[in-house]
Amino acid sequence: MSAIPRPMEAVQLQRAPFERRALRNGLLTLGAWAAAIIAGIPLISVLYMLVVRGGARLGWEAVSSLPPAGFEMGGGFGNAIVGTFVMVGIGGLISIPIGVLAAVFLAELGPTRRLSQVARFATKTLTGIPSILAGVFAYAVVVLLTGTYSVPAGGLALAVLMLPTVILTAESAIRAVPKITRDAAYGMGCTRSQVVWKVLLPTAMPGILTGVMLAVARAAGETAPLLFTALFSSFWLFDSGAKLMQPTASLAVLIYNFAGMPFDNQIELAWAASLVLVLIVLVINVVSRLVGQRRA
Repeated sequence: MSAIPRPMEAVQLQRAPFERRALRNGLLTLGAWAAAIIAGIPLISVLYMLVVRGGARLGWEAVSSLPPAGFEMGGGFGNAIVGTFVMVGIGGLISIPIGVLAAVFLAELGPTRRLSQVARFATKTLTGIPSILAGVFAYAVVVLLTGTYSVPAGGLALAVLMLPTVILTAESAIRAVPKITRDAAYGMGCTRSQVVWKVLLPTAMPGILTGVMLAVARAAGETAPLLFTALFSSFWLFDSGAKLMQPTASLAVLIYNFAGMPFDNQIELAWAASLVLVLIVLVINVVSRLVGQRRA
């Protein structure tokens, strides 16, 4: 009669604290935490200053009034908020359709063609150009031809900056769609256009939206291109009809102008406008993160 085997005793693994690999792991973890804390100090300090100095002036008057003159008190930057949203919206209307269509071509229709390779290289190069060059381009294309600074000129400059981000992120999102999904659609008799519009784009939409929001967040904080294209204005954009062919205000340019003023009122408004701009960018980035997590 065979002996009944006894259950194996549980083996307890103990980590030797002074073992070589454990020490190396601990030091690297400590170094990573230290680097993260050091990198976060400037960000936290800037946010603290914005909340303290900008929050003290932030209120309904600040976000709903026009900018004051030099010696005037009060006022706000409501027209700059409107101008920022309008120009970023125009930039999105130009860059998003073009960027998504270009991404479809690069990822699906002609990924190995010579034209795709050139376009992909140009797009990656465009991500690194100084933003002021986009303003110079829009100045030459729109401002010189129309003879005036305008909202469309500012929107075109922002579109140039948004376009590479939209293209690259949309291409990555489309490429991330599993091949079996494409094969299943083709196996059911779908044409290439049906696969693109009804399978690839809906599946990749969260990733595409993430790229769009990141591009919008970048464009909202640009100053140099708008100095060449939209300039600045102390009036409402839609005071007497939709007069887009005129200089208009934006938060970034208002901050640039008021930060160098010798008047305390304008400096306080610059701090408040900075806080509003940071909050807008922060909200857009948080939404893009949530969309990206939904995709995952």
